[in-house]
Order: sequence, then structure tokens, then C-alpha cells
Amino acid sequence: MLGRDRRGGSSPVVVATSDGPHLLKLRGAAQGTASLVAEVVVGALADDLGLAVPARRVVTLTATTPTDDRNDELADLLAASHGENLGFRYLPHARHFVADDLARVTADFAAHVRWLDWLVRNPDRTPQNPNILLDETGFWLIDHGAALPFQHDWSAVTEATPLRAEATRPHVFDGVADRLAEWDPLLSAELTRERLATAVDAVPPSFLEPLLSVPATADALARRRAAYVAMLWKRLRGARPF
Repeated sequence: MLGRDRRGGSSPVVVATSDGPHLLKLRGAAQGTASLVAEVVVGALADDLGLAVPARRVVTLTATTPTDDRNDELADLLAASHGENLGFRYLPHARHFVADDLARVTADFAAHVRWLDWLVRNPDRTPQNPNILLDETGFWLIDHGAALPFQHDWSAVTEATPLRAEATRPHVFDGVADRLAEWDPLLSAELTRERLATAVDAVPPSFLEPLLSVPATADALARRRAAYVAMLWKRLRGARPF
């Protein structure tokens, strides 16, 4: 059964699953399955670094999936999202991070988050839009669909792409993450090439297939996964902006 979480203006879709309710990111949304790929990869890397991200699972929608919402726009989006989508465990008591919550953020936690966002080139953790939730257990990182921007145009990717300096954008933890240089070698050591490959391997083939410009053979999928790993690995080996 599908419904909406009506606490926020965006009214995200909520789906009932055998594991309880999940917030659903839909393959038919504007960025397509590329945003789902980014969510899976960044979520897995966050897990490796001890950063909390809501648990993820694949949720399959069909034409017969029931919904309690009669909104026509939502109906169109659901129709475009038949197949495998990405669900996040619903956090019923969580609220959005606000400026006053910065006082609760430690320099170590801020460094971990800022470092991860640098690695995956996540632009969406700004003071205006932190994409962090809080509940009684602590902080939760959410909404990583804009990360890994290189995947939107592989034809433009070169050997220099992973090392290219990106435009500076304010980060919600810019004033708190003052231990980045200290944590950098430790976090880099955590993310071995094998761990990067494991994170990319967690992406379902159905999320990668629409992004290929060639038939989605097993070899083509393997080469695309290897390309993601190579991009992240070269960033880890390159210069730092901090």
C-alpha cells in the first residue's frame, strides 16, 4: 500500500513493506535511476564510515500496487516507476536539522560528513538544505541523489575528471569541520578499493541498465561498475581542497 508522508511540503511517498514503512525514491522521478545509484553508493560508503543513513531496500512497484492517494500527478509518477525502486526505512520521530542544532555537532562528526561529501561530490548539504534528520538516536544523513555528478555524462569523463577542482559551495559544517586534515588519512584508509567495489556492487542492475548507452550485457554492467570504482579511487589518491 502506498501513501504520503504529509509532514513536509514535498509529501514523499511512503510504502508499507514486510520490514515496515519505507520512504520511497522512485525511478520515474526527474533524475531517473542515476539518483538511485548515488543513493545506494553513498549510503554504503556512509555505513563503512560509521555514519547513520536509513536502511535501504529495493521495493518493486507494479500496476496493481494499491495506493490511498488519488493525486493525478502522483499517479503519473507511479506509472513511470513500475519495477524496482529504492526504499529507506521510515523514521517516524525524526525532524529536520536546523541552525540551532549546530551546537550539538562535534568536530569529529562534522569532519566525517564533510569528508564523505567531498569524496562523492555531494552538493546538497548546505546551510539552507542540510539534508540531515535528528531523532532520539542521533543524526541521520539523507538525500544523496545529486552526488556522483560525473555519472550524468560519461562521455565527458577523462583521467583528469576525478582530480578536477569543483566549484566551492557552502557546506552546513564549514564552520565546524576543522579536523578534516587530521581525519583524512584515517578515513582514506578505511575506504579500500575493495570497499569501494562492494559499495558499487550493492547497486541493483535495474538501476544501472537505463544509464548505459550500449546493450545491458553482463560485461557492460561490470565495466560500468568498474568505472564508478575507478572514479572514487582516483579521488582518494588525488589532492585535497582542505
